[in-house]
Amino acid sequence: MGKILRKAVESRRLELINKLIAFGVYKKEEQHLFELSLTDLENEFMKFIGDQHPHSEIESIHWVNKINDLS
Repeated sequence: MGKILRKAVESRRLELINKLIAFGVYKKEEQHLFELSLTDLENEFMKFIGDQHPHSEIESIHWVNKINDLS
C-alpha cells in the first residue's frame, strides 16, 4: 500500500474512532476500537448512527477535520 493511501486510511480510522468515543462507544464486543479495521469501524459507526432516532441531536454535530502529520 502506498504511503499516501496508508496515511489516508489511518486518518479515516482515527476520525471514526474519535467520533465513536465522543458518543461513548469504546469497544465492539471485546475489541477496543484501535484494534478494529477501517471497514469494521465504518460498519460500527453506521450501525450506531442508524440506531439513533432520526430527529436526535446527533445529526446537528459538525465535525471539523484537522490535518494531522502522521509521518
